[in-house]
Formats: sequence, structure tokens, C-alpha cells
Amino acid sequence: MASITIRNLDDDVKTRLRVRAAEHHRSMEEEARIILRDAVTDRHSGPRNLAAFTRQCFASLGGVELELPSRGPMREPPDFS
Repeated sequence: MASITIRNLDDDVKTRLRVRAAEHHRSMEEEARIILRDAVTDRHSGPRNLAAFTRQCFASLGGVELELPSRGPMREPPDFS
């Protein structure tokens, strides 16, 4: 196993890490390991945009065919004179 040292870490960041670790009932070191592991794990192998994500979520339900209303003639523009 490798080890790293992080220098010049803001006191606020260290405090928030300590609080977050306590909320998860872990040591700061374990919390930092989990955060780093999650950050470098490619969990986003799927779509990276909203339209693709939505399609992926609802693909199993099948598509929907919408009936488009027929287009009529355009109305006359208003006369402001």
C-alpha cells in the first residue's frame, strides 16, 4: 500500500473532513481514502448528458409516438396602425 502526505491543507477543509468522518463513524484517514477512491473511480461510464441519461432511464418502458396536430394556415399578423 502506498501512502501520501498532503501539505498546506486549509484548516477549514481539515475541519470539514473531520466532521464528515465523524458523521460516517470513520477516522479522518479512512474518510479521505474513501473520498479519493470515489473521485478516481470511473462511475460515469454511462451517458454524460441529460437527454442520454433520460433515454437510458426510460428505455425499458418503450417509446411514445405522439400525434402531431395538422398545421393550418398562419393567421394574419396584428395591424397596429
